[in-house]
Amino acid sequence: MADIIDMLIGTDLPELRDNRPQARDNAQTSFESLLEPINPGTFSFGERYAVATYVAGLHQFEPAVDMYSELLLDDAPASLAHAITDAIAATLSSGPYGTYREPGLAAESQPGGSVRNDAGVLGERLAAAFDYAHLLVFHPRDSRPEVLGRLSEAGWSADDTVSLAQLVSFLTFQLRVAYGLRTLNGEDLKVKIKGRLEGSEAEWTLSDRGFTITTYEDLNRPDTFVNHALGWKPWVEPVAKADLTEEQIDSLIKPERADMPYFRLLARDPKALKARTLTDLDIFYNTEGAGVGRAEREIAATVTSRFNGCVYCASVHAGRSVEEAPERLEHVNALIDQGVDADLGSEQWNVIRDAARALTATPMAFNQGCIEKLHGVGFADLQIVDLINSVAFFNWANRLMLSLGEPEVPKRFL
Repeated sequence: MADIIDMLIGTDLPELRDNRPQARDNAQTSFESLLEPINPGTFSFGERYAVATYVAGLHQFEPAVDMYSELLLDDAPASLAHAITDAIAATLSSGPYGTYREPGLAAESQPGGSVRNDAGVLGERLAAAFDYAHLLVFHPRDSRPEVLGRLSEAGWSADDTVSLAQLVSFLTFQLRVAYGLRTLNGEDLKVKIKGRLEGSEAEWTLSDRGFTITTYEDLNRPDTFVNHALGWKPWVEPVAKADLTEEQIDSLIKPERADMPYFRLLARDPKALKARTLTDLDIFYNTEGAGVGRAEREIAATVTSRFNGCVYCASVHAGRSVEEAPERLEHVNALIDQGVDADLGSEQWNVIRDAARALTATPMAFNQGCIEKLHGVGFADLQIVDLINSVAFFNWANRLMLSLGEPEVPKRFL
């Protein structure tokens, strides 16, 4: 099968993408496992292509809209395609926004509209999936256990919910890589600039049917962003360690991850988990060639997480930024405490900050000005590819962490 990101780029940039071969190959494997699995189970091909078309439309990335619309028409009637076009037009917004769970971040909350798509043509299952996708695309920090209740009530199983979360989150990665590389190749892509969707937040409620959704009354929740390690508690039940199959164990890549609820949860879709993990490892740990340094990749991940509002990911990657560049502790802490306008202490890091923020915005605001600034502070094209990959990947990671569970403060930090 042709490489989908190459198709979305629309031009030949092999020397740039081939520098990270595992990331390239496993981004394609992620597409195949999530959009064209050998056995789609109860999450049908038509539903997968419909969600992909809707997500691409919300990003206003027309090459992807065209591609996923064509795939959809192979498995669904034209009336559904028209309904998706209408749903996109009715629910465009601008993100990231949302209300923080953490009380210490109330001043940073930006409430906005949630959507309830019409189940008429879409059907109840697909309408619920679109509501969830809209939240993940524009306002993932509004994720709550009750949001999953909408999926459970509409008939989504726990396994299919994890696959849906992976699909939408993966697409936010795939589209940003393709968009970023087209920009690097000289295009200045235009989107409609819309304000944040108006209206009240949807009333989400836990369902008493379907899969089990776990809530935590007495959890030691963080009050704000922190600069130390956090735990994470799932709302959807992970696979029990004793019940992991050989395929699921293999998908963890590292055996010790069997002790981590997050990875055992994602192991409900083992092919997607394995491809995602291999993509991650190549983007962040492969320092061969003339790419950018580990510290720069980590600060890009931290800025992305801080902007999206993922308290867990921001804490992890702030720590890794400091491990890679201990002299930057003061500036990393400023990012955590003050937000994505903070001075990061050098011209290079401030340009990374601005580029990460532009690529993380939905619709993407990454443009030729960002490329010129990155070149202006000394980054070569291969290094810019590493930065694009890093930011794009953490748009994927943030949405999984935010929408499937919540952070917990370990007792040693209380």
